[in-house]
Amino acid sequence: MLEKLKQEVYNANMSLPKLELVTFTWGNVSGIDREKGLFVIKPSGVAYEQLQPADMVVVNLDGEVVEGNLNPSSDTPTHAYLYRHFKNIGGITHTHSPWGVSFAAAKMDIPAVSTTHADTFYGDIPCVPALNEEQIRSAYEMNTGAVIVSEFERRGIDPDATPAALVSQHGPFSWGPTPEKSVYNAKVLEVSAEISYHALQSTRSDIHVPQYLLDKHYYRKHGANAYYGQGSAQSMAHISHV
Repeated sequence: MLEKLKQEVYNANMSLPKLELVTFTWGNVSGIDREKGLFVIKPSGVAYEQLQPADMVVVNLDGEVVEGNLNPSSDTPTHAYLYRHFKNIGGITHTHSPWGVSFAAAKMDIPAVSTTHADTFYGDIPCVPALNEEQIRSAYEMNTGAVIVSEFERRGIDPDATPAALVSQHGPFSWGPTPEKSVYNAKVLEVSAEISYHALQSTRSDIHVPQYLLDKHYYRKHGANAYYGQGSAQSMAHISHV
């Protein structure tokens, strides 16, 4: 069942240690088949060097195991909640990458201070509120997804334009149209967090990029008029008048 998706999710998970986004087993990637209403996720607590594509677990959007011999990630209810509420996403990555976790521990957004950030995230990466005792005791992992969705709705943030969040006192979650892209966004988040940390140590001024620079860098990679990369009419037109 979903063998192609299992391979994609396996490959995405295996890229986490290569990109230095995880320590031990502290991370997971999932990918969804929207037509079937099922997603595939890494099994819980299995070392990356021991993982095989067949180990990936198939679950439904209620977080119930449909196929697999291993327990799915303990973060499965978070993934399920995000898939139910952010309808365009096709993959989710969760890590405990140190620079991202540093901002989560400080309960701070990762500010958009560079074009490195603006190429991928249209604005600050929000740090959502920490869960309260009742939320933790009742349904911790599901409520982790709920606080992300609630904060995006409260702030009016488009999850497609800002495909990541920090959960206060926990760590980063990122997403994208595919499992691979969710990992890419996780790495950009980590790089941006490190850049932001060093920049914030150097000045007490507001160092956010101006809106026009944010617009330029985000929209040259995203949307109908994007021209970054190869093969689009816009990219060819951009080069032709340089």
